[in-house]
Amino acid sequence: MDLRTGEFTSRDFEFASGGLLPELRLRYRTLGEPRRDASGAVCNAILILHGTTGSGAQFLRSSFANELFQPGQLLDSERHFIILPDGVGHGGSSKPSDGMRLDFPRYGYRDMIRAQHLLLTEGLGIAHLRLVMGTSMGGMQTWLWGIHYSDFMDFLVPLASLPAEIAGRNRMIRKMIMDSISCDPAWRGGDYDEQPPGLINAIHLLIMMTSCPRQWQIEAPTRAAADAFLAQRIRDYANMLDANDMLYAFAASEDYNPAPDLRRIKAPLLAINSADDQVNPPELGIMEAAIRQVERGRSVLLPIDEHTRGHGTHTLAAVWKHHLAAFLAEADAEHCRPIQ
Repeated sequence: MDLRTGEFTSRDFEFASGGLLPELRLRYRTLGEPRRDASGAVCNAILILHGTTGSGAQFLRSSFANELFQPGQLLDSERHFIILPDGVGHGGSSKPSDGMRLDFPRYGYRDMIRAQHLLLTEGLGIAHLRLVMGTSMGGMQTWLWGIHYSDFMDFLVPLASLPAEIAGRNRMIRKMIMDSISCDPAWRGGDYDEQPPGLINAIHLLIMMTSCPRQWQIEAPTRAAADAFLAQRIRDYANMLDANDMLYAFAASEDYNPAPDLRRIKAPLLAINSADDQVNPPELGIMEAAIRQVERGRSVLLPIDEHTRGHGTHTLAAVWKHHLAAFLAEADAEHCRPIQ
C-alpha cells in the first residue's frame, strides 16, 4: 500500500462555540492515488472516519486494512484514493494538549466534519466522494455528512453508531467520564503538570462502556487472568490519553442529534451494528425507527458469535465486509458507475 501522510492548515477557523483558532491543523494519511474523470474531477476518493480518542492510524491495522485495502479487495488502494484524517482534537491534529489546554476552543461534531470538508475541498481538491464510512464517533459523523453535505458522496456506511441524540446510559457514562476528570482537584482546571488520577477513573468507565462480556469471559476465565487483562487495558489507555484531550473529545458529542434531519440524506446508506455493542445496544429500538426516515437507507445487525467483539467489531472488517460488498454491488448496479 502506498501510504502517505500530510497536514492541512485552515486559517482563522471559527468554531460553533464562538472560539477562533488562527491555525487549525488536520493531520491525515492517504492510500492510493486520486483518479480523475473526463472533466478533471477526482472520482475515486473515499473518506474513513475514526472513533473517540482514536486516529486515522487505526484503519491501518491488519484487521481492517488487510481485509479491505489489498489488491482485489473491496476498497483496493490501487483503485481508490483513501483518506484517513485525524479529527479535530485527536491524533496529530490540533488539540488541547498541544499547549493551549482549556484555551483551546470547545468543538463539536459539526465543527469536526466542517474541518474535514475543508481538508477535502481546499486541501486535496476533492469535490465529491465515492464513499464516506466511519466507526463509532466516525459513524456518527458519517450520518452528519449525509445530512450537511448530502450531494457530496455516492454512498454512506456508518458503523457502531445510532442516529439519535446521545442520551440514556450512553450520555450518563460520557458525563461520568468527563466528571471523573474535571472534578479531580489534581486536574487543576486543566493546568496539571502530570496526568491527574481522574484520568484513570475515566479510563475505568471507558473500559466498561466498550466492554464485551462474552469474549472477555473467554479471554479472562479466572480471577488472575481478569485482573491482568484489566491492568493491561488501563496501561494501554493511560499511555495514549491526555486528560484535557479526553474531556474535550467526549464533550464534542453534545451537539450530535441527526434524528430530526434524517430525511435530508440522499445517498444510499448502510448502517452496520453488532448485537453485543454495549455502547449502542439494539434493544433500544432506535435504529429500526430511524432507518425508516432515510429514503435509501438500510441497517444490518450482526448477531453475537465467536467473531464479534462488542463495540470493537467495527474495525474487524472480516465480520461485516460481505454486507459492505453486497451493498456497494447493488448500489453500483443502480448507479451504473463502478470504479474501474
